[in-house]
Amino acid sequence: MNALAARRRHPAAIAILLMIGLFLTGAAYAAVAPKPADATTKALPAQSVEEGKSLFRANCASCHGLNAEGRATGNGDKIAGPPLAGVGAAAVDFQVGTGRMPMTAPGIQAARADDVVFTQEQIDALAAYVASLAPGPAVPSEEAVDPTKGNPAFGGELFRVNCAMCHNFAGSGGALTRGKYAPSLRDVSGKHIYEAMQTGPQSMPVFSDTNITPENKRDIIAFLDTLDSQENPGGMTLGSLGPVTEGLFAWVFGLGIFIAIAIWLGAKAA
Repeated sequence: MNALAARRRHPAAIAILLMIGLFLTGAAYAAVAPKPADATTKALPAQSVEEGKSLFRANCASCHGLNAEGRATGNGDKIAGPPLAGVGAAAVDFQVGTGRMPMTAPGIQAARADDVVFTQEQIDALAAYVASLAPGPAVPSEEAVDPTKGNPAFGGELFRVNCAMCHNFAGSGGALTRGKYAPSLRDVSGKHIYEAMQTGPQSMPVFSDTNITPENKRDIIAFLDTLDSQENPGGMTLGSLGPVTEGLFAWVFGLGIFIAIAIWLGAKAA
């Protein structure tokens, strides 16, 4: 008994107990930590990486640098294209897949375009090359963005708390500062919505899996999908932009009718 008590009083006992506690804490966290099962984490084919590298140098290096290290314009601290190491395949798939990149001309914000320059195979190759530079968010799987597996009601709550202040309560978009804007989310694919939350393009913040879990991201996608598919029972939506368009409608058409009536009454009285 005295020998056991002596061991407990040994100077190294506290350090050993701390090491054991840290080891057990790390093992417990590794067991319960969320796994990125929603993203494609398979190894990148070397052929795709090389093909993406060739496409990148031919179409993107003029702004982003020959090795995606970024490039300045030469006008003070202005940047022609930011470095891409660490942005991940998801950022490339979003920016190129929505027609925002390559930009046709310098501007405050890259706008969504219907005419996508590259095929999906070429976009995958570009994404593979950028993903090979440094770890980053991967392209989500089809299951992760399937709106039928989400909860649109809860997704609506999440959207109104986290997204509506910029994108409007109906996802119609809205104005920001200094000429920037939050784009409309209507008729945007679930994959691109998920990637935008992962990567935070333009002025949008990044919503990591700690902020919004993969399941909750899918709930938001399900909510936006219902907005695209449901009919409006209340007549004209006026763009679903709220009191701005409603007030403009009232001023232009409502007051216009009253003015016309006043002119008609005046002419009749004369």
